[in-house]
Amino acid sequence: MRVRAAPVLDRAARGLSGAGVRAGALTGAGLVVGVAACAAVATKRWDVALALWLLNRGFDGLDGAVARRTGASELGGLLDFVADFVVYSGFIVGVAIAEPDARLACVVLLASYLVNNVALLSFSSLVERLGLSFGDERSLRLTAGLAEGTETIVVYVLFCVFPNAAAEIAWVFAGMVAVTAAQRVAVAVRVLGAR
Repeated sequence: MRVRAAPVLDRAARGLSGAGVRAGALTGAGLVVGVAACAAVATKRWDVALALWLLNRGFDGLDGAVARRTGASELGGLLDFVADFVVYSGFIVGVAIAEPDARLACVVLLASYLVNNVALLSFSSLVERLGLSFGDERSLRLTAGLAEGTETIVVYVLFCVFPNAAAEIAWVFAGMVAVTAAQRVAVAVRVLGAR
């Protein structure tokens, strides 16, 4: 998805950076819009939540594209990652508030996010510390997995379109995120175990 969206984002980033818009401003705007999406979810305004969620994802794509044109920074990458997970987790809290029958599934999904991020960030930190060549152009050394950005976008759209199925959606996605965490641990074992 990132590769296919890149030409559109690059064209938009060219115009934005030419107008003096900074990547950090886009990250901040995306965070504000994302938090508003979380509030819309919690109050069962699913159509508003859907629009704000997609707008948030647009800002998330643009901030990276602008940063690559104007000079990405480690701080910018960190703040972008934190903003993403404020919105990712806040959205799930909103679903749990709006749909009480989905609360247990939402808690398990949040727990799977935690384990996945520990695996991801621990490995990323060790790759950096050991000076290994791993990952892509993004600030963090990310490893591939079953549940990534595109899958998250789709799942959160499903929450907005089918809120009555929120529990089932959360359970399935929690399983996907758990598999992703296991994949990342397996990559770490292979890469670090060979040293």
